[in-house]
Amino acid sequence: MEALQTNLTPTEAQEDTYEIPVGVSNRHIHLSKEDLNSLFGEGYQMAKLKDLSQPGQYACKETVTICGPKGAIEKVRILGPVRSKTQVEILEGDCYKLGVVTEPRLSGDLQGTPGITIIGPKGSVQTKEGLIVAQRHIHMTPEDAKHLGVHDGQVVSIEINGPRGGIFHNVAVRANDTSALECHIDIDEANAMNVNSLTKIRLIK
Repeated sequence: MEALQTNLTPTEAQEDTYEIPVGVSNRHIHLSKEDLNSLFGEGYQMAKLKDLSQPGQYACKETVTICGPKGAIEKVRILGPVRSKTQVEILEGDCYKLGVVTEPRLSGDLQGTPGITIIGPKGSVQTKEGLIVAQRHIHMTPEDAKHLGVHDGQVVSIEINGPRGGIFHNVAVRANDTSALECHIDIDEANAMNVNSLTKIRLIK
């Protein structure tokens, strides 16, 4: 995919803009310690498969099955470490297969979201909430945010170049000291604009 073009000179572009890398997410799940024990057995320790781009986060070897009123999806990857609350992040298209209705939410914003049945090798859990479609967002440090002229919680747009490129609106800025600069979209969104791991995006305020 060709490099993004801007109206800045090369020097200005180097000084005043960032090329923001993109991370593409599939459906996945974050488990609480309590639910991990229920699904895999008391005291179970998840096995790391690989580190993720965000510091301290990793994909686990373990997977689970999620079940809705109409259907089920197997081999949903668990991401670690454990969290205070279980959160299941699915694709928009998964809603039809599962027979559920949910909406884009930021990670951790779970109040009022539907629950889902999770099946593991040692048991099952019926959550009361926590099923979301992840809202697209950009992780960054406060220094990144200052450089880009944005702030934590701000909603911006991003431009993606290429033959199927375009603009995504409603992209949330998530700025904190534990983040690495990266824009997160899901597979549905990436396929719509032919995004891959080499794609860079331009932020539009």
